[in-house]
Amino acid sequence: MSLDGQRIVILGGTSGIGYAVAAATAAQGAKVTVVSSRRANVDKALAELPAGTTGIVADLNDADRIRAMFGELGAIDHLVYTAGEPLLLSPVADLDLDSARKFFELRYFSVLAAVQAAAPHLRADGSITLTTGTAGPRPVPGSSVTSSVCGAVEALTRALAVELAPIRVNAVMPGVVRSPLWNFPEDLREQFYADTAAATPLRRIAEVDDIAQAFVFFLTQPHATATILPLDGGAVLA
Repeated sequence: MSLDGQRIVILGGTSGIGYAVAAATAAQGAKVTVVSSRRANVDKALAELPAGTTGIVADLNDADRIRAMFGELGAIDHLVYTAGEPLLLSPVADLDLDSARKFFELRYFSVLAAVQAAAPHLRADGSITLTTGTAGPRPVPGSSVTSSVCGAVEALTRALAVELAPIRVNAVMPGVVRSPLWNFPEDLREQFYADTAAATPLRRIAEVDDIAQAFVFFLTQPHATATILPLDGGAVLA
């Protein structure tokens, strides 16, 4: 399946994995629209992405704004959701419940709102690709909220694949990726990457371009739906 001329909306498409997906699909001739809540991020992405890419500033927590946005966009072929704030990691004993609710708001309820708004505008042979993470099936201490969100998105993917068929609904499940989500000090971040790489069979950390290839696969694979694709360099075996 060719992406040439296909209309793709990427929520969270101005940085990290989402930006890599935007670059990869635009390079294949897709008509890409990136969406972010920050004007500066949209402007920067549009200055770097291929000509013809468009950008929209929208608060993904504002369901009415997202509904209006898809109404303005009209018919589309694919929805990609990669938006997310830095990961919430905290021992249960120290967990701030308000922060936990906020994390769920963007990582789950905004996903649900985006799908609800986009579905009426998706062509029948189109697709939705969501983002989860290996914290769902492979939690670590302090990941109770992050793991819960990942599990919720996995379940949502399967439920939507049944309800929205023949629209295809899948999810990419990255492990540790070199991206802006890991926002702790640089020396600690690099040590974290090195330790993680050493514990995986491939002995490397994923780059955003690696993960973008999985999104392109789902966009172009006409027989994949309800599929959760792990990409963790074999960390599950460690």
